[in-house]
Amino acid sequence: MQRLTKLKAGAVAFAVLIAVWAAAVRLFNVNPALFPPPTQVARAFGELWTTGLAGGSSALPLPVHIGVSLGRFAAGYALAAVCGIGLGLLFGLFPRVFDYANPVVQLLRPIAPVAWMPFIVLWFGIGDAPAVAIIFIAGLFPVLLATARAVGQIAPIYWQVADNFGMSGWQKIAKIVCPAAFPQIMASLQAAIGTAWIFLVSGEMVGAQSGLGFLIMDCKNAIRSDALLAVMTVIGIIGLILNKAVAAIEKRVQAHWGMVNGGTE
Repeated sequence: MQRLTKLKAGAVAFAVLIAVWAAAVRLFNVNPALFPPPTQVARAFGELWTTGLAGGSSALPLPVHIGVSLGRFAAGYALAAVCGIGLGLLFGLFPRVFDYANPVVQLLRPIAPVAWMPFIVLWFGIGDAPAVAIIFIAGLFPVLLATARAVGQIAPIYWQVADNFGMSGWQKIAKIVCPAAFPQIMASLQAAIGTAWIFLVSGEMVGAQSGLGFLIMDCKNAIRSDALLAVMTVIGIIGLILNKAVAAIEKRVQAHWGMVNGGTE
């Protein structure tokens, strides 16, 4: 029931947004070339989905661009998650190591991933690699720091209990560290999804010949604001779906461990 209520609320919110959008375009007599109405954007979406962008430099239809972007995102995000969680566990379990590594991490973390693009292109060339590298950089630091912080905050009593039961190092990680740090790790993975998805588009704007970021630039160069808004809408919807997917995985794992009542949403 609660899930149905949320779906209804979301549908109403989007319907209101579209109605306000259409009314504003008509009321203020906006030039459709500058800001097209929803009906024109819907037609552009149909064109992109079936035949690709008319007047663009690529004849690939929208589903192909979506598949390419999702493949790049999956590679970069999975790599960031594995490395971030792995290094976070290492730094959390060995705080003295983290004392030496943390200044370097804090130095690199504020640098925008796109600032690395000139070096990435020089090192890896053009194509898939720059976008994957950008996603990896964007997703790594939130996961790494949240994991290290979560592991470092585990109460000492848990370690004493583990020692009393004679647990090995791997047993401690599986039965104490992972359940205790799981909520913070999943929260960081959700945050990293949004950040990485944003920078995927940025990464594909340079050197790529396919993907949603490339399609954004192709729409701009073709002066197709209707198609541009259609692609932007697709990017937002996919980002929302990815975030919901991570949240669903979190709920399932928490329910399996008895941390929440499954079916709360």
